[in-house]
Formats: sequence, structure tokens, C-alpha cells
Amino acid sequence: MPALISPRLLLFGESLSFHKFPHVSRNAWFHRSVCSLSLASLGFKNDHETVETGKFNEAKLLNSLTEVPKSKAKVVRSHVVKAAGPHRSLEIDSTIFNAKSFFELGLPPLLIERLEKEGFKTPTDVQATAIPTILKDHDVVIQSYTGSGKTLAYLLPILSEVGPLKTITSDGDGDGDGEPGKKTDIEAVIVAPSRELGMQIVREFEKILGPANKKVVQQLVGGANRSRQEEALRKNKPCIVVGTPGRISEISAAGKLHTHGCRFLVLDEVDQLLSFNFREDMHRILEHVGRKSSGDSRGPKGSLAKRAERQTVLVSATVPFSVIRAARSWGHDPLLIQAKKVISIESISPSGPINLSGQSTSSDPSSNVQTQAAIQSLPPSLKHYYCVTKLQHKVDTLRRCVHALDAKSVIVFMNHTKQLKDTVFKLEARGMIAAELHGDLGKLGRTTTLKKFKNGEVRILVTNELSARGLDVAECDLVVNLELPTDSIHYAHRAGRTGRLGRKGTVVTICEESEVFVVKKLQRQLSVPIATCEFTEGKFVITKEEKAVPALR
Repeated sequence: MPALISPRLLLFGESLSFHKFPHVSRNAWFHRSVCSLSLASLGFKNDHETVETGKFNEAKLLNSLTEVPKSKAKVVRSHVVKAAGPHRSLEIDSTIFNAKSFFELGLPPLLIERLEKEGFKTPTDVQATAIPTILKDHDVVIQSYTGSGKTLAYLLPILSEVGPLKTITSDGDGDGDGEPGKKTDIEAVIVAPSRELGMQIVREFEKILGPANKKVVQQLVGGANRSRQEEALRKNKPCIVVGTPGRISEISAAGKLHTHGCRFLVLDEVDQLLSFNFREDMHRILEHVGRKSSGDSRGPKGSLAKRAERQTVLVSATVPFSVIRAARSWGHDPLLIQAKKVISIESISPSGPINLSGQSTSSDPSSNVQTQAAIQSLPPSLKHYYCVTKLQHKVDTLRRCVHALDAKSVIVFMNHTKQLKDTVFKLEARGMIAAELHGDLGKLGRTTTLKKFKNGEVRILVTNELSARGLDVAECDLVVNLELPTDSIHYAHRAGRTGRLGRKGTVVTICEESEVFVVKKLQRQLSVPIATCEFTEGKFVITKEEKAVPALR
């Protein structure tokens, strides 16, 4: 029998297999169930591998399942029960981490059918870990490198409970309220720091929902006509909204967006949403989304039961300690999810930098956190190079680089809008199809440019940090830094525009001789080899191979 030692220690017990519980249905095994909650099972391992997190030294990893007395359980949704108590944990067979299909993760049949039609057959590591964890009703922080499939990792659990593809319950309509077709408030709110990312998330929802169900999700982003968005909310009655903090807060304050009964709140690129610019808008969102204190849900004996607060999901490629603090403040016993790893955020010590790799830390916490965050966000399948040239030859070097690598879809990063525009002009003068993307363009211009780039009508997209986060063009095979990023974090996010979902990708930094020391510093910080290269006679030539060096500590 598992025994609680202390709130900071793990629970230990014997691993129990599924077949020992004949009264538990296989569907319930994958979906929400009443179970004992032990932090030890959060390692999701069947063997005796050790885990080092925060003040923990070693913990045996196990899976256990024990029913909780009804007197100690509370109703949080009409068909879901969470165990009461200071800490909760998750029970999932570790084989799910290596799932070869979405069916193994317990998603509804209709949703799996839509995934297969869109070509999604095998979940990525972070999806296989996050989906069953979120389905178990946990508040989570999802951390994985750019392009690893984090959007689907939270999108699919939401669609399994919200909208036309959700799990069908005993009353036949999937909402568990016994009244088919009954309409409630908005059930899921997804917040993104930029219009581009918000629109991209909406496209992902629409892709899975299909053309017939596009009205289920509503886009609320800044820069678009607010009156039309409010009219669409009134007319379409969507159950999912995706938007930027300012516009969501604005429409909410006007009384046109009702989110008190919301079940899911997702903060994508949460490290950006924590910035000072979003503070007031985020405060309103956090205070109004899923904050309904009571509702019409009834307990087993017919008495009114308090509705639980929303389920909170934070998402980012990098997780500085500010995100950990936010998760503790906004969520309930949140878990940190990485590929094939789930740990309690309570196990991360606030006294020092986050170090999930178990390596030693430096005496400079802020430097170490930034270095580790950059390494975590960098896709593993990339090749990195740099080429030295004179300032006046950079654009010509870029042209030769694209031809030598035979790149079909190229994103070029610069820092200043004026130079960015000049570069596009020079590329077009050399017969290359290029386009600019930056904050000075209107919404329509940005949308049109992105559409052309994704459709292959534009070969080279010249942009700035606006596109360093959230821009998802799977076909992008080359990223070029025509101007150096300001730090390793920005380099990692730029690089993450290629090599997405396990594809191969190339990153080339074109710099002057006086800037080589910056490239060398990035190489040390990111612990990746950045080889020297040249482009001569239409060929790509590596002039000096580099070996990976340990990251700065």
C-alpha cells in the first residue's frame, strides 16, 4: 500500500498491471479515472532508472492504481472526478511514451479518423507524453524544442473533450449533461503573443476539425476588425477561441466574450506572454477564464457542486524559472512535460536555475538558465555553418548560398527593417523571388506574404524577430542569419524555423570577419558544432569542421 511520507517526497509502492483491475474499462484506463496520486509514478518508467530533480536524489519509478474513497473526491466536471488532497499524480503505462499511433493514446475515434485523413499517423515524443497527461486533467507546462509538435500536443486533448470530435458519453452528446445540444460558454481559450502564431494555431484547429466544423473555433487577434470578430462570436457561437492578449481582453471587457465557465486555458509561448507589455491583459484573462465559482453541475446526490477552475496548459520551447513561478501561481499541482519525461514542478528548487539535465550549474544562475533554455529549444536534426564575407558582399553570398545548397524554401533573418527591404530589392534584382515580412506591413500584407511563401510562390522570405517564434513552414530547408542574432536564445528560435518534426535542416550565418567571435561564442553556449564554409563555383564547401564543445557553465 503506498504511503505518503511528506509533501516533498515520492510515494513508493508495487507496480500493478492493468489486468488486475477487471472492473476498470480500457477506455477509462486511457481517460480520466479515480486513482491514488503518487509523485513517483511521474517518471513513467518500468525499470529502476533514477531521476534527479531539485532536492531529490533518487526515486524508484513505478506505476500504481488505487481507488480513492468517494468522500475524499470532488466533482470537477459532470463526468470527471479528481482526487482531493495537496498533491496529485498521474497513472499511465510508460509504453504510451513510445506510442506508434494516436489510437494508443486513447483519443476519440472521430478525432483519430480526422488525424489519419490529414496524414498524422505517429505521435511525436512530446505528443505521446503530453496527450495522456492532459487527458488525466492535470495542469501542465509543455517544454520541447521548436518544431517538435507542441501545438498538437495540447490541441488534441482539447478536441477530445470540446467540439464535434469529442468522446461520446453515456448521454450520447459528449457533454455529459444529459441534454443533447445544450450550449455553454466558451470552453477553451488559447492565448498567443503574436497575430501570426494565433492565426497558425487556428489553421491547425481548422485542419483537424475539417471544413464542415470550422466555425467551432474563432480567431480573436489584434489588427483585425473587432466588430466583425464580435459579430462572428454572436453568430457562430464557437466553443474555442484563439487570440492575442490585447484583443481577448478587450472583447472580454466589453462583455462580448463569456469565459467564466471555460474548461481549458492554454498560454502558448508563455515566456513571451510574461513580458511587461502583456501584464494588464494577461491579468484580466487569468481572472476571467474558468473562474466560475458555481454552476448547474450536480453531484451524485443532486446537490449543487462547485465547478473546478479551468485546466491550465503553459507551452514554450524554453522554460526559465519565471515560467515555473507562473505555473505554480496559475495552476494546481502542475507537471512539467518533456519528451518521454514528466516531473512535478514542485520538485524544481526556486533557489537556483532550472537544470533538468542533471549537470552541474555555474555560479551565474541567469547565464546558466539562458544557456540551458537555448539548448532545450534547438532542434536536434540541424547542421550549422558560418561563412565570412565583407558587408557589401553579404547579399551576393546569400544568393550563392541558396543556389549551392539548392534550397527550395529559405527564411533569412535580419535585425533592421530598412536593411531588410534593401535586401529584398537586391535579391529581386538578381532574379530571385523574395518577399519581406515585418511589423510595418499591415495584417493583409503579412497574411498574403505568408500564404505565398507556404505555397512555394516565394522562395526567400526576408524577415526579422517577428518570425523567429511560431512561424511553421514544414518545407523550410534553410535558415540564413544575414545579421547576427542578439543572443543564443534568438539564434535557437531562428534556427527552429527549419528541421521541424524531425526533418533535416541547415542554418547558415553570414558574417564579417569582426563578427566571428560572436559565432564562436554561440557555438560554446549552444554546445553545437558550427563549421566554416564557402560557396565557390556554385558548390557548397566546408573549409573547417568543428566539434561540439561543452556548453558554458
